[in-house]
Amino acid sequence: MTVDFGLSGRTYLVTGANSGIGRAIATALGDQGCNVAVHYLPATGAPEGAAHTILGEEAAAEIADAIRRCGGRAAIVPADLSKPEEIGGLIAAAETAVGPLDGLVNNAAACELPDSVLDADFGRYRRHYDVNLAAPTLLMSAFARALSARGGSAGRIVNISTDAARAFPGQVFYGTSKAALEAMTRAAAIELGPMGITVNAIAPGPVQTGYIDDALATQVPPASPLRRLGEPGDVAGPVLFFLSDASSWITGQVVQVAGGHAL
Repeated sequence: MTVDFGLSGRTYLVTGANSGIGRAIATALGDQGCNVAVHYLPATGAPEGAAHTILGEEAAAEIADAIRRCGGRAAIVPADLSKPEEIGGLIAAAETAVGPLDGLVNNAAACELPDSVLDADFGRYRRHYDVNLAAPTLLMSAFARALSARGGSAGRIVNISTDAARAFPGQVFYGTSKAALEAMTRAAAIELGPMGITVNAIAPGPVQTGYIDDALATQVPPASPLRRLGEPGDVAGPVLFFLSDASSWITGQVVQVAGGHAL
């Protein structure tokens, strides 16, 4: 049964929306009758060592087509979020393509391997923090300024973190950059609250987006109270809640959506 979150006709930008959790969020918004700007990283922008599947324009176009079939407007908007000049124009490009935004979902992330303390180097640090912290912060700023400029009095921002933000040996820059994003979520909630903008974060646990191999899929569930891996749709529902009016008095929160993993 599909839950009606009362989002029909509203307009959102979802970053990293062409695969995994971002795809599930964008598709769920389409099912709600929303208009969606589907951001994607062009395949040529993926750095060497990037982990997880990075799909380009074709996958983004498929998602946009599915949203249109549900009756909403949809457009694909490419940007490399490691490049300031491309971040700077993304909110404007999204609004030109699908209309004034009611909300922003910062889902896109950089994850490179190896990512241990012993493998640390400045370039790897910059790529993780540029995409996982600086880009969401700049997009929140641009969204808030665009909303204010048109006299908007309510907006929603949802940042996608990870339960690895608590501690993730073997992925130290990824985990710590997400911990910084959680801190930024609280700071932005305080600053943007007077504008009527709520800012919250979802911290997923191990979600099967294609990167969890058979060995890990066997190892992880017994350590989780709900005894299973997550699916992308498990994250999409809580995101829709934070975008809805039902969450209008909730801000600055980080909610673990992890089946009890890493409690």
